[in-house]
Amino acid sequence: MNQAFRAGKTATKDESVIKKILDETGAMIYSIPMGQTPPETGAIIYKRIIEITDIPDPYHNIKQQNIRQALELYPELKVKIESSDDPLLTAIRLAVAGNVIDLGIDKEFDIVKDVEKILIQDFAVFDYDKFRSRLAASKNILYIGDNSGEGVFDKLLIEQLKLPVIYAVRDTPIINDITLNEAEQIGLDKIAELISSGSKAPGTILDKCSDEFLEVFNNADMIISKGQGNYESLSDVSRDIFFMLKAKCRVVARHLNVKVDDIIFKYNTGKI
Repeated sequence: MNQAFRAGKTATKDESVIKKILDETGAMIYSIPMGQTPPETGAIIYKRIIEITDIPDPYHNIKQQNIRQALELYPELKVKIESSDDPLLTAIRLAVAGNVIDLGIDKEFDIVKDVEKILIQDFAVFDYDKFRSRLAASKNILYIGDNSGEGVFDKLLIEQLKLPVIYAVRDTPIINDITLNEAEQIGLDKIAELISSGSKAPGTILDKCSDEFLEVFNNADMIISKGQGNYESLSDVSRDIFFMLKAKCRVVARHLNVKVDDIIFKYNTGKI
């Protein structure tokens, strides 16, 4: 309901339209299965919001602002990585720091302050050694993106991976998740092959993804998954995945056995 309200306010100032969004979202709750993941629910709700407002990308202007701000930081952050004792680890920290850019939660964020905080924050789950080991044994990587401004921080990490990367984006605009156009705007097409997952949800719901994406997903030597939405939809999948995210709500924090606002670098072995 909070997400529907925020999306409605972003899309229109017409209070009657916002009320219609809330009314219809409330009516949906009765029919949504309790076992459905948040991204699956989000796909249903945001589809209806777009239909009601006739605005296909309500967060477009905010996404552009986030991208511009992140791109302004890029040169400074690149220097920070290259001058650090462990450039790969610093790039990972920055990639996780980029995950603070989330319009789907009821919290404000400050990119600069949150980046500085996460650069010194301890990971609640830290599978870095496993990551380095898998990276050394891999020939290619599937990197599943999350938020649009976060893509700038993903770019910094991809530059440190030194392997061919396929970068997966959302099929259509939903909340502030990254799409093909935004990935190209950031310049990710210059350092990775871009692919749409086919998912119209704020996550990666495999039975809604394209055959092209599923082939890459099933055959990649290594998978990196960014953000809470991708964790919510892939954490129980029978596939080994490295998850990078910030725990932004009590439900996900409880599932990970961590606290809200903890940062996570978790390796799922794929053994369910």
